[in-house]
Amino acid sequence: MNWLIRELPEDDRPREKLQKRGPQALTDAELLAIFLRVGRKGVSAVQLAGDLLKEFHSLNGIAAAEVEQLVQIPGIGPAKAAEIAATAEMASRLAAEQFRELRVDCPEVVYGLLGAEMGKLRRESLRALLLNTRHGLIRVEEISLGSLNESCAHPREILRPAVLHSAYAFILVHNHPSGDPMPSAQDRQLTRQLAEAAGHLQIAFLDHIIIGRKSEKTPAYFSFCEAGIFPTKASSS
Repeated sequence: MNWLIRELPEDDRPREKLQKRGPQALTDAELLAIFLRVGRKGVSAVQLAGDLLKEFHSLNGIAAAEVEQLVQIPGIGPAKAAEIAATAEMASRLAAEQFRELRVDCPEVVYGLLGAEMGKLRRESLRALLLNTRHGLIRVEEISLGSLNESCAHPREILRPAVLHSAYAFILVHNHPSGDPMPSAQDRQLTRQLAEAAGHLQIAFLDHIIIGRKSEKTPAYFSFCEAGIFPTKASSS
């Protein structure tokens, strides 16, 4: 039976449960239901949240979904889809703030910042971590979402946000949806081209990191710098 939230026992209603037991007591569906507020005809907000989790597999999957994908779920209109997208972006920025006081200058820190999210993406996301002179994080800029090609992965497209935000240095990150982070020939070529272009602009290119999914056969990520095949090394202030 599809219970509406008002028909549930008071202790099982997400808002009341949060007030009495704290947000950590809520399931993913209950937490998401608070943002949704209402469901659709005959379906509670909790059940609608469950539909989203079933379709996109996790909160990270929902956060990575585009508005056009979200509105395909019955009960999710443009307004709710926009609220979900905004909430996901806020969560991403809050997570980034935790790293602003850290030196983002090694693969472990980069993986801690982006690994959990990017390792679950079903499409390739190419991002640049823009850094200041102390290698503190200025922002994470998504360059493209989808299969990498010559136009979206051109050095000028990658370096544009670094110039725009006056970044001293940057780290390039992208994921392999296959789960295997080993670089392709295209990844190696892009790294060489980008290092040359960044050198001309005097922007320090610190590393290119590929996010995968850790398993018995594959590591969680691949770092060009850590592997010793990075074409240039930049000193830090």
